Amino acid sequence: MSGNAKNNSGNTALEQALARLNFKPQTLEPGHVWLAGAGPGDPGCLTLEVLAALTEADALVYDALVSPDVVAVAADAELFYAGKRGGKPSMKQDDITALLVRLAREGRRVVRLKGGDPYMFGRGGEEALALARETIPFRVLPGLTSGLSALAATGIPATMRGINKAVILATGHAAGTDDDLDWAAIARTGQPVVIYMGMANLPLIAGSLLEGGLAPSTPAAVIVAATTPQERIVVATLATIAEEAAAAGLASPALIVVGGIVAMRAALAGNS
Repeated sequence: MSGNAKNNSGNTALEQALARLNFKPQTLEPGHVWLAGAGPGDPGCLTLEVLAALTEADALVYDALVSPDVVAVAADAELFYAGKRGGKPSMKQDDITALLVRLAREGRRVVRLKGGDPYMFGRGGEEALALARETIPFRVLPGLTSGLSALAATGIPATMRGINKAVILATGHAAGTDDDLDWAAIARTGQPVVIYMGMANLPLIAGSLLEGGLAPSTPAAVIVAATTPQERIVVATLATIAEEAAAAGLASPALIVVGGIVAMRAALAGNS
């Protein structure tokens, strides 16, 4: 069988599977805003609802973490780049909200597309609240949050019987400020912690977790660009992760994972 025949057969099988699924997307109406999550990066992580929404949008407001391949799905939409990558030029949050309101009031079909899930450290809740206050009809389309899907993609189970009974999702951008988390309290739980937006403060966060009682030998990892061809991961210990991540040249955006679940990656590697 030729390659083209195989591809055609595969496409037909997929089309048939989608037909059996009987998926009927809602219609994106003029003047409405849908807050959507694009997942961790790979277009394969898009939900069907988000994919359908992108084909209906005539205005797409998207973040830097969204893959160009995903943005390209919105072929009929005017594009508005919001940025939102740490340390890079970005629109101010108030300006993004004002843009969503303006586009909706112009009668546009608006999709606000964020990396991961819009309600997980994506300020989607703030945007939803602003839209509600302005009586703009909106809907939230969930996405795979990178804090969990990146772990799965790199061979780290988020939960493992005998290792953990909870997972803590935290943000590290305020480390060392008056608005910082109580890292010692997090350390005392003994549960794994997945840290968003913490690369700039990794030495400080690691030090605070150590001071809180976590052992220097606690497994730790930094994951960059999970699920994409640019994916990189460094696995070390809590005592050395900041130094090893820096030596490997890892930079934001990245996830930091600390806890016994990280050790499972090596145990599961034989299946890759």
